[in-house]
Amino acid sequence: MRWASMSCLVDGKPSKSGYRKFRIKTVQGRDDFAMINEVVKRRYLRLRQEKSKMPDLILIDGGKGQLNAAQDALKTAGVSIPIISLAKENEEIYHPNLKSPIVLPKNNSALKVLQYARDEAHRFGVAYNRILRKFSSD
Repeated sequence: MRWASMSCLVDGKPSKSGYRKFRIKTVQGRDDFAMINEVVKRRYLRLRQEKSKMPDLILIDGGKGQLNAAQDALKTAGVSIPIISLAKENEEIYHPNLKSPIVLPKNNSALKVLQYARDEAHRFGVAYNRILRKFSSD
């Protein structure tokens, strides 16, 4: 079973009511770009249909390819939200309008907030994965 997770921060602090888990429904195999596209499209189509408040910024875990997949999904969903991605290995920040990634000093406070948001989504997703494994082994 494939899944994805998202966290939500408000003023740099977790807002648990905005956390979401997604089962991947349409992607066969391990296609990271297609899975990101599916989840982003589902999430923001729903928010648009419900006329819900959109986020100020979307942070995607990954590099330029993941960012492009998410950006394509937003276009399909018909929403315009600022979006960036954060690649883990070198903590590079990708922006749709820049050819080269942004590299901030490791102790930069803005980078720390982005890392926290990404890591919180991972933590939440790993916890969900443990629950899924527990139920599938029972």
